[in-house]
Parts: sequence; structure tokens; C-alpha cells
Amino acid sequence: MDSTVTTGTEENVWGGGNQPLGASYGKMMMWFFIVSDALTFSGFLAAYGFSRFKFIETWPIADEVFTHVPFFHGNFPMYYVAFMTFVLIMSSVTMVLAVDAGHKLQKTKVIWYMFLTIIGGAIFVGSQAWEWATFIKGDYGAIETKGGRILQFVDANSGERMALRDFAATIPSERVDHEKKNGVWYYEGEALPSYSLNEVLAGVKSNSNVLIRTEKVVEGHKTVLSREETLAKLKDARLVVEGANLVRNEYGSRLFADFFFFITGFHGFHVFSGVVINCIIFFNVILGTYERRGHYEMVEKVGLYWHFVDLVWVFVFTFFYLV
Repeated sequence: MDSTVTTGTEENVWGGGNQPLGASYGKMMMWFFIVSDALTFSGFLAAYGFSRFKFIETWPIADEVFTHVPFFHGNFPMYYVAFMTFVLIMSSVTMVLAVDAGHKLQKTKVIWYMFLTIIGGAIFVGSQAWEWATFIKGDYGAIETKGGRILQFVDANSGERMALRDFAATIPSERVDHEKKNGVWYYEGEALPSYSLNEVLAGVKSNSNVLIRTEKVVEGHKTVLSREETLAKLKDARLVVEGANLVRNEYGSRLFADFFFFITGFHGFHVFSGVVINCIIFFNVILGTYERRGHYEMVEKVGLYWHFVDLVWVFVFTFFYLV
């Protein structure tokens, strides 16, 4: 029986050489980062989705939480978040134009489009900081029961949400305790609220138009108790909650605030990092660094990162604010 042994090596198995798929080392590493970071954000959003539907009956309604617009008073549900989303998406458009201009070695256009991208990113980060501050400060206030539930207040006539300042009674002795000279500024490790529990309870009892709204959501609306049920529910009140933090949340489930801080904060850190990197690339473009190299690949690499950040926000906006 004859046997034939073939020796030698096959060439062009991959064909990429030191640039697989025709991508440079820098671009490949950026794609590796994007894939790994996408898994992290996917984990955050999956955990949010699980918690959201596990506690669906007590989950805050986004339209009732994100209602503020800078310099305007009133109820504008999701308007400002929509504006932030529009600005970030438009910054992605200007980044595409910057990359395209870089391919054509048009330095002036790259400068202008990069500048517009940086401005868009800065507006988004600033808007997110304002949104955080508003969320932390709160607007209406609520009370927490001994079981950890959040009770909000509404006007019996209009059905509109009422702030504590609209009805809380002023008890002189309680006000004195809140004065700075007395050093009573914290309870359970947190800053004292604007109104004490006694002041809120006294205000509810003296104002027949005040009703309690519970966390429970039925057909897209929170359950409003009758006057008798409201007075009975006051017996479970434990403390006053104003605004939101990692421990308490006047808007409802504390998990909502936790996910808000972690998801939007993590994304905001990415946007801020992108703005810083864009600034560095922007000044390098002005100095002619990439023109001397004969290519603007760095603009393309930071563009990949920026588009990824924008895409992540589309998912965050959809699942956190709209669903």
C-alpha cells in the first residue's frame, strides 16, 4: 500500500496578517472594550428589568418622577429627558461627520464637528447632573411606614399630588429643634427633613382635602385611599422622607432610586470620559498631529466609543424611562 506524506504550510488561512479583518490593533482593542462594556450594561438592565417586574405593583411611575424642566415651574413629564436624548443623538451625528471628514483629510471640518460633539456631550452631562440634583432633593415629600412603604399625598378635589409644604402644620417647638444652633440636624444618619413627622400628621388631620396615595399601582395609577382610610393609615407612619438616596426614596421603591443612581451614573461616567477624550483628540487635531500622520484613525476610534455610549443611552432611556 502506498502512502503519501505531504509537508508544508498553508498560507492565508486567515488572511489578516498583523491586522485581522483589516482592522488596526487600536480599533480591535476598542471593539473588545465595547463588547465587554456592553455585557456590563446588559447585566445592569437585566437586573433592573427583573426588579421592575418583580415589584411591578409598587414601582414608581417615571412620568410622575421626571417632570421637571430647568427654569420652568409645572408638570412636564419626560420633556427634559427627551431633550437630553435628542442632544446626545445629535452629537452622534456630528461625530459621524467628523469621522467622514477625517477620512477625507479635511482638518477644518473635523475641528468643527468634533467641537459640536464635545458641546453636545457637555450639555448632556450637565443636564444629567441637574437631573440627579433634582431627584435627590425631591419636590413633594412623603412618609414612610413601619413596614417600609412610601405614602404620598394628593388633593381630594383635584387629584393632584400635594407637597408637604402645602398642608404641614407649623409646630413651634418642632421648629426650634430644627434650628442650627441646637445641633439637631440628623436622624438615623440622615439630614433632618424640612418638616417633622408630627407636623405632617397634624397637617393631614387638620386638612380634610388631604388624602394618602399608596405605592400600589392599578391600571397605571396609584391607589388613593378614602379620608377614613387615610386617617387610619397615619398610625403606621414612622418618618418623613424628602427626595431620594440609596436608603430611602420619596417616589416609591428604594430599588428604583438605587438603579437610577447606578445605571445613569455609570452611563454618565462614560459620557464624561468620552467628553474628556474628545477634548484631547480635538486639540491634537488643531495641532495637526493626525494630519502629519496622514490619517485620522484616532478620531474614528473615539467615534466608536461615542456611538456605543449613545446606543447604550437609547436602551437606558427606553427601559428605564419609557417602559
